[in-house]
Amino acid sequence: MKSHLFLLAAISLAAPLTASEKRPEREVSAAQLRGSVEKLVSFGTRHTMSDTTSETRGIGAARRWAQGQFDQFSQSCGGCLAVETVGKTFEGRRLPTPTEVVNVMAVQRGTQDPERVIIISAHIDSRNSDPLDAVGEAPGANDDGSGTAAVIEAARVLSAYRFPATIVYALLSGEEQGLYGGKLLAETAIARAWKVEAVLNNDIVGNSTGSSGAKDDRTVRVFSEGTRATETPEQANSRRYNGGEVDSPARNLARFVAARGKSAGLNVEMIYRTDRYGRGGDQVRMLEAGFPAVRITERQENYDRQHQNLRTEDGRVYGDTIDGVDFNYLGKVTRLNVATLAALARAPGVPAGLTIAGAVSPDTTLKWQPVPGAAGYRVWWRKTISPVWEYRRDVPQSATEITLEGIDIDSWFFGVAAVGTDGAESPVVFPGPAGDFTRPQPPQP
Repeated sequence: MKSHLFLLAAISLAAPLTASEKRPEREVSAAQLRGSVEKLVSFGTRHTMSDTTSETRGIGAARRWAQGQFDQFSQSCGGCLAVETVGKTFEGRRLPTPTEVVNVMAVQRGTQDPERVIIISAHIDSRNSDPLDAVGEAPGANDDGSGTAAVIEAARVLSAYRFPATIVYALLSGEEQGLYGGKLLAETAIARAWKVEAVLNNDIVGNSTGSSGAKDDRTVRVFSEGTRATETPEQANSRRYNGGEVDSPARNLARFVAARGKSAGLNVEMIYRTDRYGRGGDQVRMLEAGFPAVRITERQENYDRQHQNLRTEDGRVYGDTIDGVDFNYLGKVTRLNVATLAALARAPGVPAGLTIAGAVSPDTTLKWQPVPGAAGYRVWWRKTISPVWEYRRDVPQSATEITLEGIDIDSWFFGVAAVGTDGAESPVVFPGPAGDFTRPQPPQP
């Protein structure tokens, strides 16, 4: 007899941690974050074209200090971090002369599935009112000293743990000049054949009081693209007809992040946009390369403290100085990142090859490829107007397909996640190219 019983699940997309499991996000320190931002501000400017030889001023000194932080963490964990710099020369409208853009990275190699990569990123460069001013003061406390501090703190905390998947801590340069650091990171990932499952780009994450005076230290925004940047015309036609506009890998990654808000003491507001209106961040370059990526940003932005020369006009203070950073709030955002990174890296990989069938039928059938390390699978479905997954059914490890009897394909959206032996769950994958986490390969000539 066909069952019409729906198994109602919590909004959380992953099994909760048991009391006996460690919670690395609890080790995040607001004092450590403050120390990092203070040091970054002390370099005066971190403009991409600023001094690279001084030990106390400019982008070069800032990058070397950050690299030194990663080196210290690696020493503490017995060499678990491979610390390196990757550089490439770029030239463009905001780089009028050829300039080497250098990313600082620390790679924490996975113990079981090292080719599967989770990335946390932020840009270390700063700017003032003039994007070409490489000499003037540009403290960049919040944009993006806050994100840089979050990446460094995540590396400090998580390097004490071991995970099946690889975590990459990436500090990018050249963002303010045209997202060059993000482009270089994407090129690096492609050249090294990384299977990038998620990118958490943190840009402007430390302020809780906006330009209007409104304060919100309890909410953070997660921006995610709708239709994939790599979508072909044929895929677009299929997606327009059958759905998938709100189920890109980035959207389901955003849902995964949102499910960890409670552990960080934050409300996670999912924003259905790639970035703020008319603006951009390094996650854009990762999306253009076909990698799932989201942007994490504070709820209340203060535009007087972004891209401004240090000055006071009519009693109004401008400039991105450290007094505009709320370190308790930054601590919450960093905890959200740490909790998400840990959950992603310890869960199995996402299912691949997911297909769906059920036209002219009261039933829906889903099939997928086996996932290494999965102890089972979780099939999710929701109403087409719901922003979160609502119902679920568990499938044993031996099965890679399920027929949901009495649940028609026309009235619901469906997805599948892999579940590990400890209950850790991967992000949900929507069937077909619209939701596939695998980076699409360029067509062969």
